Amino acid sequence: MAAVPTDELMTRNSMPEATQVTQVTPEAGSITMFTTTWCGYCTRLKGQLTREGVPFTEIDLEANPEHVDFVEHVNGGNRTVPTVVFPDGSAATNPSLAEVRSRLAG
Repeated sequence: MAAVPTDELMTRNSMPEATQVTQVTPEAGSITMFTTTWCGYCTRLKGQLTREGVPFTEIDLEANPEHVDFVEHVNGGNRTVPTVVFPDGSAATNPSLAEVRSRLAG
């Protein structure tokens, strides 16, 4: 999937407080991954990242519904997971381990 810039999503002051998107851009060398408990692709990617020692922060959309608008926005209106945010602020949907490693390497 193509990279999607997320800069405009970091502050959405025109939205009601309950739907404002919080900062999700990870630190250099790590990713933020939006998941659900029932997503097999999420489970696979988490296992691969853990096995390869790639640091990530997981945000479960069911437990943290305030992030649903963000995920839908970067996925053209779809609530698709895993959605991964990279340190440069871009996002990808269901990336491979190779894509994650490549994008983290610069």
